[in-house]
Amino acid sequence: MTQTLGQLENRDAFIERHIGPDARQQQEMLKTVGADSLNALIGQIVPQDIQLATPPQVGEATTEFAALAELKAIAGRNKRFKSYIGMGYTAVQLPPVIQRNMLENPGWYTAYT
Repeated sequence: MTQTLGQLENRDAFIERHIGPDARQQQEMLKTVGADSLNALIGQIVPQDIQLATPPQVGEATTEFAALAELKAIAGRNKRFKSYIGMGYTAVQLPPVIQRNMLENPGWYTAYT
């Protein structure tokens, strides 16, 4: 059975969810804002001196599994450091009015007020 290029492309839900609008939707949006093309719209909005001369180089499309695996690998390079915030390392006397009206007031830390 012969398949077309469109059938061979990876079109799972992950890619559709992250690609954005299709050509028909883009044309409808451009018509609504009164622009002939995306380039014309960008030319109207973005100042010429900060526009890129050539399109940015982006990687190829990937699957959700591969994207999540790469993100997990990147996150795995993070280092955990001990936080000393609020652990008594500063000699600060908290005024009772702040403690009573902010720290002990559930309106600051819950939506159920």
